[in-house]
Amino acid sequence: MALILEGGCLCGAVRYRLTAAPVATLYCHCRMCQRAHGAPVIAWLAVPFAAFKLTEGTPTAYRSSDHAFRHFCGRCGAPLLCHEADNPKYMDVSIASLDTPEAVPPSSHIWTDSKIPWFDTADHLPRYPTAERPKSAEA
Repeated sequence: MALILEGGCLCGAVRYRLTAAPVATLYCHCRMCQRAHGAPVIAWLAVPFAAFKLTEGTPTAYRSSDHAFRHFCGRCGAPLLCHEADNPKYMDVSIASLDTPEAVPPSSHIWTDSKIPWFDTADHLPRYPTAERPKSAEA
């Protein structure tokens, strides 16, 4: 990967580095993400779990469902990460928490069945009603 991606929380207490290129980038419209972030949609990237390195601080973990853990800064509350609870292959990282979020544009939308009706994005990216996508588009 030519570009080193780093990021962190609002207050700077938690910092991270990605040591591999993202294997997926997407907008998630699910209700869990909406509620966890207080926003109508969240842009995520996924990297292999081993390619995510904390460089400063330790985020607070919250088991948001039987399926996943979410991590946020315990000081400022900024939501940062999400991963499967059992045998995670990927770390999902909030693209907006990157130092250079413009370097990683999302390539699709998932959970559009949960999209808030008054919100829409002006793009022509593929949209999927759930997290199910063609194998070529999955992480």
